[in-house]
Amino acid sequence: MLIISDKRYETMLYNRCGRSGLKLPAISLGLWHNFGNVDDFETAKSIVYNAFNAGITHFDLANNYGPPPGSAEENFGKIMAQGLKKFRDEVIISTKAGYKMWEGPHGEWGSRKYLLSSLDQSLKRLKLNYVDIFYSHRFDPETPLEETMGALSSVVRQGKALYAGISNYPADVTREAAAILKEMGTPCLIHQPRYSILDRQPEKELLNVLADEGIGCIAYSPLAQGLLTDRYLHGIPKDSRAAKPHGFLKKDQVNPEMISKIQQLNQIAMHRKQTLAQMAIAWLLKDHRINSVIIGASSVKQLEVNLLSLQNLNFSPDELIAIDQVLNS
Repeated sequence: MLIISDKRYETMLYNRCGRSGLKLPAISLGLWHNFGNVDDFETAKSIVYNAFNAGITHFDLANNYGPPPGSAEENFGKIMAQGLKKFRDEVIISTKAGYKMWEGPHGEWGSRKYLLSSLDQSLKRLKLNYVDIFYSHRFDPETPLEETMGALSSVVRQGKALYAGISNYPADVTREAAAILKEMGTPCLIHQPRYSILDRQPEKELLNVLADEGIGCIAYSPLAQGLLTDRYLHGIPKDSRAAKPHGFLKKDQVNPEMISKIQQLNQIAMHRKQTLAQMAIAWLLKDHRINSVIIGASSVKQLEVNLLSLQNLNFSPDELIAIDQVLNS
């Protein structure tokens, strides 16, 4: 039997999300992988319970998480119903819509038709009356931005979501979207970009836009699909993501040059008495503009190890220079 601890808030760090009243745990749990119908339900349930016991109050989903698409929401709904429902007011549940979920012209992207229909389906799978954050999962260049933002504003006004967010939006469109939502009386709470030591794209413009607009930032893929772990220090393991024909991490990305970089980064982490993954998470959280980092977990042990990153969030100037030198070499 899984027990909820009465000491769950003693060690987690909570950060205010942008200029809102909402506080996010420094580490959030993402259900992108390992929570679908192809995965073991009891393991997934144990990960969620242990995350909550460690102070992780934010659980991040999307309509297409699985596989199959939708099954992560269904399984999280079951986990909530089986023991976490009475803690609903303590947890922040987010979901998204943007990628393909059904056939036809309104089964993906950013139309009002798709976004509102998708959220209704997500709420049924989650067995919830509302989610805390509803995201437009990706920018739709063929739909007027006013329509997409109007749909987000509508679900907040309807009480189906408490806050509106966007994910994977370019910096210039983010600023425009924020202005539209502000005019509608539904401020943009948060932006969710891909960001890691190996993927610094948000630093070019996005982070400054978010700071200017008072929008929170939660980073996903902080471990670069596993590259920033000990999995690839000596090549590509047979059971790794890169060895599989499908997925986001391709075999050609794990080339000798990349392996050399992660080996050097691992040396810096060892000097900090951290694993490479722990240092990668801490490196993101050193920036006050990053309110939370989304991690995945395939086991309770992996979750517990990555949570230890919070024990050392400080970087010396020399460490930061050394990290940049590795990346630029």
